[in-house]
Amino acid sequence: MTQLSRRATDKLLPTEDAGSAAIALAIRNGFDRHYALFRYNAQQAKSRYEAGDWHAIRKLARERIAFYDERVREAVELIGVQFRDSQLAADNWAQVKRHFVNLLAEHRQPELAETFFNSVCVKLLHRAYFRNDFIFVRPAVATDYLDSEPPSFRAYYPRSAGLFASLREVFVDMGLACPFLDIDRDLGLATQVIREAAELEGSESEWPSDCQLHVLRTLFFRNKGAYLIGRFVADGDVTPFAIPILQDSRRRLYLDTVLTGHERIDGLFNFSRAYFMVDMEVPSAYVRFLKTLMPTKPESELYTMLGLHKQGKTSFYRDLLHHLRHSNDQFVIAPGIKGLVMGVFTLPSFPYVFKIIKDKRRKDVSREFIQRQYQLVKFHDRVGRMADTWEYADVALPKSRLDPALIEELLDTAPSIIEDDGVSLRIRHVYIERRMVPLNMYLEQADATQRERALIEYGDAIKQMVAADIFPGDMLYKNFGVTRQGRVVFYDYDEVAYVSDCNFRRIPPPRTPEDEMAAEPWYTVGPTDVFPEEFGTFLLGDPRVREAFMKHHADLLDASFWQEKQARIRAGELEDVFPYPESLRFRNRYHEASPPG
Repeated sequence: MTQLSRRATDKLLPTEDAGSAAIALAIRNGFDRHYALFRYNAQQAKSRYEAGDWHAIRKLARERIAFYDERVREAVELIGVQFRDSQLAADNWAQVKRHFVNLLAEHRQPELAETFFNSVCVKLLHRAYFRNDFIFVRPAVATDYLDSEPPSFRAYYPRSAGLFASLREVFVDMGLACPFLDIDRDLGLATQVIREAAELEGSESEWPSDCQLHVLRTLFFRNKGAYLIGRFVADGDVTPFAIPILQDSRRRLYLDTVLTGHERIDGLFNFSRAYFMVDMEVPSAYVRFLKTLMPTKPESELYTMLGLHKQGKTSFYRDLLHHLRHSNDQFVIAPGIKGLVMGVFTLPSFPYVFKIIKDKRRKDVSREFIQRQYQLVKFHDRVGRMADTWEYADVALPKSRLDPALIEELLDTAPSIIEDDGVSLRIRHVYIERRMVPLNMYLEQADATQRERALIEYGDAIKQMVAADIFPGDMLYKNFGVTRQGRVVFYDYDEVAYVSDCNFRRIPPPRTPEDEMAAEPWYTVGPTDVFPEEFGTFLLGDPRVREAFMKHHADLLDASFWQEKQARIRAGELEDVFPYPESLRFRNRYHEASPPG
């Protein structure tokens, strides 16, 4: 804050109040800088997409993840320099908070600004003051009806203009600086899919009078795709849809498909995928719109998938506290094989797991190394196959809600991060992620059809991670989970490495019969060497599993598969990994396309 603006503040407020108001303004200004950079990042994503610069888009996505912590650190350092210790004392912060609320009266991102205030405050105060008088434990500014001007979504009226013409207008309004390959063909297919999904029959003039097409004002960018997100409303029924817009090798645009229904849109926003880059003036309005498309998706996950992961954490923690107030079951040790380095527990009535790094690890890796592995995944493209996590510090859980066996386990395996005050256990560091059924447990209970499908998913998960330059390292089934939708997702990151850093080799033939019988290998093994043909030894002991695996993914046991993928990655090639089935792509239906005459 400049000396001039501080003097102006001093004239307007009593002396004892001026410092608190100035601190509040400094925090608000710090947040405004953060969000301006956040929006600029999304605007850059649009220009990089139009240029077909996929590596630059990935770079933007990685850089943005660090924005928040960098801006908080800047704000804390600035406040530390500009204000006296007496002004930053705990008994002044309730007053600072009141001034901050006043600064949000006309703000377009008040919920994000409140979270930013919390982040700065907790860097400056002892945790004993982390209560609603000092920080925003509960939101102070409502966002229920907050929107931008013009509004966050555009409305079109296909009953009068026609659905085809309305969709054409939508894509004109999006203003992409690239030509379409065959927009009439694609709009014809899109019109057909939306009509079918909305179950609209007869001519458009016979449709319900309230028939409307709503689309969010800005596109959602991720990897090689731009996504139009919208809903078709007719007679009170809402049909959610998303249209991925891709480019061919000559930078011509085409609509790849139309995804319709809650489940397909939910899959697009799945927590195992990279975050979208979206230019939003009022993010709460975007979240409110998305909730109409995915009613069961928590706001915490929507904020996170919009790249606002700190707000996602805030929203999740409020959900957790609310759930604890309205439930009575106990946290228990999560079912499954216990991890070598991570302890996992869960609350059965709450669909998440809590993971801590053990002090007593049965693997020679440091706590810092494990944290770096989780950071690697956080910053990487997860291609829908690696679970994202929220990372928390100082999470207090009431002991009355913890199973005695879990308390014993935590105190025994991780005493350095557990603090017991008699009433609660405070966990100094914990990861939280969506709960899944461990794949090894799923395979044990599956019938033949379920087993085959799960193994197809397992192999596809590995291949899609490989396409993103990720080698899972430990490929045991216990390190993968099955989601409610039947997708297989990887969640153990102890041995994750870049495919490009590995040395995939075939096992050389034995030189002598003695070599073949020896307990130790007859060939040298380097620290980055991987022998894919050995995977079968620990993956395919069950004949039923072997049969399904070899039918669909035998190539994973061949070093040449891995070497070919590695060569493509090193050449800078980014493979396509679609967040929807190949069968839904329009290229399978081009013969059906029929633009209106």
